[in-house]
Amino acid sequence: MGNDDHRRRKTPCGFCMAVFKWIPVLFISAVIAWSYYAYVVELCIRNSENRIGMIFMLLFYHISLTLFMWSYWRTIMTSVGRIPDQWRIPDEEVSRLFRADSPDTQKRILNNFARTLPVTNRTMNGSVRFCEKCKIIKPDRAHHCSVCSCCVLKMDHHCPWVNNCVNFYNYKYFVLFLGYALVYCLYVAFTTLHDFVQFWKVGAYENNGYSEQGQLNGSGMGRFHILFLFFIAIMFAISLVSLFGYHIYLVLVNRTTLESFRAPIFRVGGPDKNGYNLGRYANFCEVFGDDWQYWFLPVFSSRSDGYSFPTASDQSRVSTAAASPVQRYDAMGDTTTSRLDGNPTDKLIDATPHDTLTNNLNLNHHPSPHQVKGTSQLHHVVVPLRLDALQEHPGAKSSLPAGGAANGSAVVIEMIGDQPMAHKESPGCPPNGDLPV
Repeated sequence: MGNDDHRRRKTPCGFCMAVFKWIPVLFISAVIAWSYYAYVVELCIRNSENRIGMIFMLLFYHISLTLFMWSYWRTIMTSVGRIPDQWRIPDEEVSRLFRADSPDTQKRILNNFARTLPVTNRTMNGSVRFCEKCKIIKPDRAHHCSVCSCCVLKMDHHCPWVNNCVNFYNYKYFVLFLGYALVYCLYVAFTTLHDFVQFWKVGAYENNGYSEQGQLNGSGMGRFHILFLFFIAIMFAISLVSLFGYHIYLVLVNRTTLESFRAPIFRVGGPDKNGYNLGRYANFCEVFGDDWQYWFLPVFSSRSDGYSFPTASDQSRVSTAAASPVQRYDAMGDTTTSRLDGNPTDKLIDATPHDTLTNNLNLNHHPSPHQVKGTSQLHHVVVPLRLDALQEHPGAKSSLPAGGAANGSAVVIEMIGDQPMAHKESPGCPPNGDLPV
């Protein structure tokens, strides 16, 4: 199941270990085969007297069994994938890395090699994650599996019941396998409950069966097949409900089993268990995809490529940029602001008496960034600014033609740190290029 260049060594010991790892899978397969015989042959064919009910029981049974086995097979047979060579460090760089005399030197070598790779995860000392066995830069959320002998993309854990790593490529299949296995066990337990109760009712045995009280029919071994089928279905259902519920929780918070025990460390922000949490629906779509028609089928529909993943900080930056007031800069030179009424300095202007503002202007004090001076009164309005005019006179106030103000008045926007229009800046004072926000 591992990478092509990390295949298991073909030795007698390695062969024995490979066979040993398939024992849990063979055990599960044997239990499923026996349950098929007990349900179809002993319960439905030999014991059921209602043929119409038997047909519906067998129909739903085979639907749940098909989805269960399909998901299980895909989980087992899906490869962990092969990390491309662009993540592999050349041998000379590896030798240089191991010969480095300090951790800082190793950190510089790794960061220099990974400067073009989409990696955000770091180690405790802030360096890029490196696998000494595979000689590669680890992609985000990837880990080395000692059983598979390779680095696995978005590794969740190594599951012996599927003899494979649960990873980016088969995680959806694994969750569906747990869900359909739970449905299968609950369905079998529910449909055998009546016969299980009948088994314990007191009755007179006649001809290796029950008497006329409507009790369980069939041979003695057949009755025990149905009895044990109910017990095993209940036991597996109890273990599966907790495991399936836990992985549903991990899907909804966009977290792997490894990340739930050891939080990933980000280049910006440090350790954060919720670093990949995008919201429940987005997290669900990260695993199951955007097309609802494939959500409950064991076909690959997950987002991403397995090497880079959107983070919660990326989403928050996008949301903040969309919700906050922005300035739009025209490529040809004009600059306009979307709105100024949300700026806190407007409240300071509105709370200041008109006479105080007029006196402050006459005393050559620095005005607030959004004070607008007209011919008869003060206004703060949204006006277009000419970038080229500001660049010619960065320290001067920006004057607009009379047509740009309300009521035909000339409008002047005074900028923070600027001197009054009647005075020029002294040569020793640097020009102020701050723009109003």
